[in-house]
Amino acid sequence: MWNAVCQQLSEVLHQPFEIVKKSEIPGHDYERRFKISNGAVNYLVKVARVEALERFECEAGNRALLIRDSDFLIADSILIGTTMEFAYHVIEWVTTEPQQDNWFECGVLLGKMHSRNEQKMYGLESDNYLHTQIQPNRWHKKWDTFYAEERIGWQLQLLAEQGVEFVEIDAFVETIRAMLPHQVEPSLLHGDFWRGNIGFHESKPVLFKPACYYGDREIDLATSELFGPLPDAFYQGYESIAPLHHGYEQRKALYQLYPILHQANMYAGNYLVQAKNKIYEILK
Repeated sequence: MWNAVCQQLSEVLHQPFEIVKKSEIPGHDYERRFKISNGAVNYLVKVARVEALERFECEAGNRALLIRDSDFLIADSILIGTTMEFAYHVIEWVTTEPQQDNWFECGVLLGKMHSRNEQKMYGLESDNYLHTQIQPNRWHKKWDTFYAEERIGWQLQLLAEQGVEFVEIDAFVETIRAMLPHQVEPSLLHGDFWRGNIGFHESKPVLFKPACYYGDREIDLATSELFGPLPDAFYQGYESIAPLHHGYEQRKALYQLYPILHQANMYAGNYLVQAKNKIYEILK
């Protein structure tokens, strides 16, 4: 496989590329990650079974969206390829330094990205992936319909296919729709915005692993609080650009349900308990 990577990199770079150093980075069970270098330039290489080709292509498209429509530092996709067994994704290498964080600026940049509002519908031109799970993005004119059907209904259906049913799906989808009466401007979302997908390079905020679509900007904010809130400076920076609307605290539980259901589908265990509890909290 590495011969194929080097050959394709050489073609893209218009000069020979030979790996002189390669080290594996601890990652996820669904893909392996490597740092490769020719002695002058480093790249990140993600490797998975060949079936991951579409997922890598979606990731590259999402990175391109963020590069185009945000001021975050985003590692660009260099190339995607396959062998008989594997798919690989070569990405720019960005070194992050935790000690050089700038959370206020991170909030400012997210607020600016959310404020562009250049799209008039909710969704994306194609489905993409949240981790290894398909994320449906059919265009909708109404936010309540998009979120209730394409996010909550979808996740509940996936759970039902595994024999897990917390509620009657159609009825709960209608409940979610009824609880989201406000019509919001569609914002480009990162889609998986939490501390683990944020870094800093020379104090410049960096985003990783996008799962983009156009939706309510509060989605990214709610997700940022789910696994432990970010530093206060982040939220101060965000609200200096894009103050939150009245009622966010009430909607937050609705918006945190989606990533919790996703985790329940992916990993089961305690996430199923969390999902059940969050649903009952919403239904109170």
